[in-house]
Amino acid sequence: MKVLLATEKPFAQPAVDGIRQVAADAGYELEIIEKYERAALLEAVATADALIVRSDKVDAEVLDAARQLKIVVRAGAGYDNVDLAAATAHGVVVMNTPGQNSNAVAELVFAMLLFLARQRFNGKAGTELMGKTIGLYSYGHVADCVARIALGFGMRVVTYTRRPDRPLRSGVERLASPADVFAESDIVSLHIPLTDETRGVVNRELLSRMKPKAVLVNTARKEVVDEAALLDMMAQRPGLSYATDIKPDADADFVAGFADRFRRDIKGCRMLLLCNPHNPGGMVWRREELELIAGVCREEGVIVCSDEIHADLTFRPRVHTPFASTGEAARENSLTFQAPSKAFNLPGVGSAHCFVPNAELREP
Repeated sequence: MKVLLATEKPFAQPAVDGIRQVAADAGYELEIIEKYERAALLEAVATADALIVRSDKVDAEVLDAARQLKIVVRAGAGYDNVDLAAATAHGVVVMNTPGQNSNAVAELVFAMLLFLARQRFNGKAGTELMGKTIGLYSYGHVADCVARIALGFGMRVVTYTRRPDRPLRSGVERLASPADVFAESDIVSLHIPLTDETRGVVNRELLSRMKPKAVLVNTARKEVVDEAALLDMMAQRPGLSYATDIKPDADADFVAGFADRFRRDIKGCRMLLLCNPHNPGGMVWRREELELIAGVCREEGVIVCSDEIHADLTFRPRVHTPFASTGEAARENSLTFQAPSKAFNLPGVGSAHCFVPNAELREP
């Protein structure tokens, strides 16, 4: 039996190693393709008995090419990336793995919330999450993890779920309708699956019920939000913010009109290094720290942003003082990090305010 692990966005290496071990113990042949082209997937799936994917599209074309495929396993809860009708027509079983990455998604919710609450870490006064009300639209594995973290922050947690028998974590309040969740919450976090029924369900009526300075967080699917209605509402309400890890169809409009109130994770930018201006204890950057930072930048693609914009951003891995150090010796031992369209210099330990994806690190 041949198992194909096909991931455009690869799993972490420990996960791959675990899958490889399970396959070996079972006596299965395992083929792995990562960051692949479409043609490579169609070729590899032709001889596969089982297919494991993440958000990779398994459509009719893929299933037509998979002449001996018996099962598709989606690593995650949502399965809208798999054509269920085509799978049924081919006699292929489709399974998902709800709950496996729930905590990771929940932590991402709070990463984005803290980024917005702290004024994008620009050094200006922000606000606290403690005492705020967070509303969870639907209550599954991810929402339960969000509730756990929110209660730890000292937040009030409310939710709406269509299942009256759904058990809720202690401390979570059940409300009667989605409208109540949107009206009572300072933050609304979306956890609904994408179905024909939920497409565009976060519409003008629900959005109009949100508080003037509320935050909408979407780690579900972009299609559940009526983007035109959200853009209109953000234009009408200067305090309304949107945070998502999914690039909206109207991304350019969100960025152009609401750059200070719109936050999304950009694929290709894997790390953001934040330098806090507080500088406790007169902190200086040690040689090994700077070398580590530069090495990570080389491998991952990082932009470090400061409160001042310059021609480039320079790491000095052999200088034992803060980035403010200057001189020929420092320049000779520098690693210059330049982005395709913008670059930033960190002359001192300043606060970060923005970043650029897909940057390239090169030594002068």
